[in-house]
Amino acid sequence: MPRFQYKAIAGDGKAVKGTITAESPYDARKQLRARSMHPSSITELSSGAAEQRALLAGRRGISKAQLTDFTKQLATLLNSGIKLTEALSVLTLQTASQKFKTALTEIRDRVVTGESFTDALKDYDRYFDVIYVAMVRVGEVTGTLGESLKTIATFMEKRQRVESKVLTVMIYPAVLVFFCLAAILILTTKVIPTIGAQIIRAGKELPWITQQLMNFSHVLTSWRVLILLAGLVLVVVGLRRFFRTERGAYLRDRFLLSLPLFGPLIKQRVVARFASTLSTLIGSGLSVAESLRVVSETTGNTLMRRAIQQARERILAGADIATPLRDSGVIDPAIAHMVAVGEKSGELETMLKSISENLEASSDVVIERLSAAVEPLIIIIMAGIVGLIAYATLLPILQISSSVR
Repeated sequence: MPRFQYKAIAGDGKAVKGTITAESPYDARKQLRARSMHPSSITELSSGAAEQRALLAGRRGISKAQLTDFTKQLATLLNSGIKLTEALSVLTLQTASQKFKTALTEIRDRVVTGESFTDALKDYDRYFDVIYVAMVRVGEVTGTLGESLKTIATFMEKRQRVESKVLTVMIYPAVLVFFCLAAILILTTKVIPTIGAQIIRAGKELPWITQQLMNFSHVLTSWRVLILLAGLVLVVVGLRRFFRTERGAYLRDRFLLSLPLFGPLIKQRVVARFASTLSTLIGSGLSVAESLRVVSETTGNTLMRRAIQQARERILAGADIATPLRDSGVIDPAIAHMVAVGEKSGELETMLKSISENLEASSDVVIERLSAAVEPLIIIIMAGIVGLIAYATLLPILQISSSVR
């Protein structure tokens, strides 16, 4: 539906401006008059302007932690009895990000003109995802917007804690690999060529391993490395485009889940996120079918999304949801059985919460063990490579020393 930008005189005589969704300019004027506003100008936003606004809204400009803080503060203000428009005005003033401030200003203006908070948030999906919007909608309908926002903030904090655990575990191996690769690069491009050139000038023959490293060094320091980098970039770009397709995403996710060591861990994370999100949505008052629709859009795994969509179809047809989840290959039969028990007993939310907590605790243990195993493995591999390079560097020097004697 088209959007129109308007300027009008409100009932108190103040000049206001904003945007409104309507089928035509006439319908837009009619809506404004119904809100006791007298429009002076109405202009349809062109596709280019709409894209520019969407682009502005799409650039996040704030971190997840900042968005969580905003949500908590908004919930606190609303639960204290402050109006939504006043709360948005207060939070707009204290927002440091100019992009987010612009988005909040436009959202507040749209709410002032009578548009629902939910509809206003929809156009800023990079800030407020489908889960956020769905829970806000429930809060508006039930009159518990403050409590819904508080639940959202709690949910976001929990997800950030899970993500930070994984990131923290990856930091040390990543730093270790970086410095080892830097050392290898310096040895192969600086040390080996210098020593090799001196030995060749002395009329000596290079050992086989030293000669191979010299050849590798020539590749790294010549124009041929640009061809290799260009080929690598093309492969990465091609794979990224392929993975954006439905089939590509499906093949990627199926491959990741089939990995011998990391597959079970990825599966646990996917199922834990599904159970946690679904439990939160159901607990906020959203229906099971609508909750499944929202979760399917945020699961991040194609196999899981298909299973959730099939489960939703079965719910709408009056059947159970456990069967398609079990048949997906992502959820273990034992977990699917727990979902079925929770569904039959009317305690689906509690059962999903328990599943999520158990899987997250189990995956945390697996991550810690993998980290404990991977770190020394990386050290051993990198030490072996550096040792091999050092051997190739010292071998011709030792040969020359022995021949001199």
